[in-house]
Amino acid sequence: MRESAFTTKRIFLSGASSGIGLAVAKSLVAQGHEVWGTSRDPESIPELLRLHPLRLDLADPRSVHEAFNAALTEADHFDVLINNAGVFIPKPFTEYTTEDFDTLVSTTLAGFLYVSQLAIKQMLQQKSGSIVNISTTLVDQPIAGVGAAVQIMLKGALNAVTRALAIEYAKEGIRVNTIAPGVINTPMHKPETHEFLKGLHPVGRIGEVKEVVDAALFLTDATFTSGEILHVDGGAHAGKW
Repeated sequence: MRESAFTTKRIFLSGASSGIGLAVAKSLVAQGHEVWGTSRDPESIPELLRLHPLRLDLADPRSVHEAFNAALTEADHFDVLINNAGVFIPKPFTEYTTEDFDTLVSTTLAGFLYVSQLAIKQMLQQKSGSIVNISTTLVDQPIAGVGAAVQIMLKGALNAVTRALAIEYAKEGIRVNTIAPGVINTPMHKPETHEFLKGLHPVGRIGEVKEVVDAALFLTDATFTSGEILHVDGGAHAGKW
């Protein structure tokens, strides 16, 4: 199978210009993998060897088709799809607007659908492939005072579709898994908030990007693992502490 035949993996990564996505892209490249990273602003993706920036608007199916097909022409195949792109709009449930909802749906769900359909069609041809989605531990362990119900609703849909796709394509050699991170140390979180954020995890610290990368690579290489929601959250999903 192609999945086990390549040490260097060819990876399509959405949301590669900032936060976890950018750090994941850098780490994957540093480990020798070849990454096609997407962003609405690809100029913001740093120039790195084996990192190919692509312009992609996940809300626009035409943009997704053009970017993916251009990348596939270059790459010949993809071993891994990492659905990382997303937005975070925390607010009380009754204050979410139609615009907020449209933004969240177009990125979290529609973008996932468009890219994953194309990736699975290509992976079916090679009879192998790994899809890794990025969700959030809040789906399983909401936190009082963190208003993110609509966000949780949509990320919960990713958790559900992970299991559905894992079953649908198991016999085709395609595995589908999801990482559910807790708070990860990225520029999105200002240093002055770190002390508070540490308290959201039983282990008493926030996570590092390398730990998300390690989880993604584990799920890619773990050929007997599919339909898994892997929590990288310092134990937060296990219950109240």
